[in-house]
Amino acid sequence: MVRRRVVTAVVAATALLAVGCSSGGGGTPSGGESSSAGSAAPSASGRTAEETPPAKGSVRVVRTVADHLKTPWGLAALPGSGLLVSSRDDGTITRVDDRTGRRTLLGTVPGVAADGEGGLLGIALSPDHASDHLVYAYLTTDSDNRIVRMLYDPRKPAGEQLGAPDTVFKGIPKGFIHNGGRIAFGPDGMLYAGTGESGDRGLAQDRNSLGGKILRMTPEGEPAPGNPFGNSVVYSYGHRNVQGLAWDGKQRLYASEFGQDTWDELNAIKPGGNYGWPDTEGRSSDPGYQNPIAQWHTDVASPSGIAYAEGSIWMAGLRGERLWRIPLKGTETSAPPQAFLTGAYGRLRTVVAAGGDKLWLTTSNTDGRGKPSPTDDRILEVVVS
Repeated sequence: MVRRRVVTAVVAATALLAVGCSSGGGGTPSGGESSSAGSAAPSASGRTAEETPPAKGSVRVVRTVADHLKTPWGLAALPGSGLLVSSRDDGTITRVDDRTGRRTLLGTVPGVAADGEGGLLGIALSPDHASDHLVYAYLTTDSDNRIVRMLYDPRKPAGEQLGAPDTVFKGIPKGFIHNGGRIAFGPDGMLYAGTGESGDRGLAQDRNSLGGKILRMTPEGEPAPGNPFGNSVVYSYGHRNVQGLAWDGKQRLYASEFGQDTWDELNAIKPGGNYGWPDTEGRSSDPGYQNPIAQWHTDVASPSGIAYAEGSIWMAGLRGERLWRIPLKGTETSAPPQAFLTGAYGRLRTVVAAGGDKLWLTTSNTDGRGKPSPTDDRILEVVVS
């Protein structure tokens, strides 16, 4: 059952100011492999969030898994092997063999209206994907942003492997900008969605709007049990544009957020608080707003996807063209954020934990704002510590 009525939530975040100060150009390496490390201090896999990760980490791009992708946005790892990637502008979902790079078109998602920052955005697999074979997608239509789910049947011919979409949730405000779009299933089995305020700032503070929020719902689109405002999907509010969601080893939620002119943010999310937009951007002295645990000037970040691995949050930067490492201790940073791959691959959109010290990382240079190389866009395999 689709829910259109929403109430607010408030978010608690532990604050620690950390300003990134790396600069970078827009060059792309000639080959598919590159490495970038910052005083490498290798760490053991399986570290818990309460243990202090090393102040310095390392990043090594092992290989290019796939290239010549068009506007890749969402990325999901299939059980066993294989990656699903969505194309924002084409409205397609493609399977990529993560060992050979071979691609198989699953199909085109009907109803996608790709305009501006909208289109086919985040994708996520059902927690029971091994048995129910469901793929969830966040997409922009002519009237709204919504979440649908489709049956994925690899036994069918290429291009016909996606079933008809079933609308799980609709009515999220759409705009030429700030459509949010990241979806993910949490450790609790609930579906989370990051939304934007669609360019209408007031929606972020409006408890009856779905814009500028993090939403939490059941896989069927109902308000999740334990939500802070009863029969509402709203989990947190006061957001400008959330495109990154990830949980640490203690099942604590983090979200990345685009600022306007001054500060981009990484927030530690708890149910029931207010992140402050549009009344504040970045840290605030107002106790009614929850402060970010890290913040960056917008020219070095513009964050989209995030993932948790090796005791740190890893954050992909679009305008900043770099991968940020934010080491954690509890819900605070344990050292200043550290930048890698600055300018080496252009705009970075999505980062997904692949187990242990490995990440999948996508570029976003064909989205109309980048300078694509002849082989863009790409999925990279990255080892981190």
